[in-house]
Amino acid sequence: MEIRDALAADAEAICDIYNDAVAHSTAIWNDRLVDVDDRRAWMAERQRSGFPVLVAVDGAAVLGYATYGPFRPHDGFRHSVEHSVYLHADARGRGLGTALMQALIVRARAAGVHVMVAAIDGANTGSIRLHERLGFTHAGALGEVGTKFGSWLDLVFLQLTLDTGAPGDGPRDA
Repeated sequence: MEIRDALAADAEAICDIYNDAVAHSTAIWNDRLVDVDDRRAWMAERQRSGFPVLVAVDGAAVLGYATYGPFRPHDGFRHSVEHSVYLHADARGRGLGTALMQALIVRARAAGVHVMVAAIDGANTGSIRLHERLGFTHAGALGEVGTKFGSWLDLVFLQLTLDTGAPGDGPRDA
């Protein structure tokens, strides 16, 4: 297994992983499936903005992906990012989520990110435990702020502080 930057050729597999999460889980609070062109445009915009899109691959097979982007659109949040990590259904439980997250954390530190934020469905205990093992701490929860599959969903926030320095130039100051 290798972790590398996503290529345009990975868009189809990323699309499949994304759509599986939309259709079968509360990991993504969207109801709309996307097509490959949507994922290509999404990847290009992320990368153009200086944010990584990483993939875990085994040979030619994309097993999962991870990325981060703006936490909130306002200037004062430029040192914080919100991240996502998604795995192909057949690749779960093999440590790939941890490996992708560790690689993403390295990228975030190198980019001068101060805090990574995780926003997770409160019922997704596996993802919460993964983040806790990586050093994320609970930062709060919002009850019943989302809905999917006919149920109200709670949103749990976790955060990882990557440095303790004073604010300066951040990843979005350029």
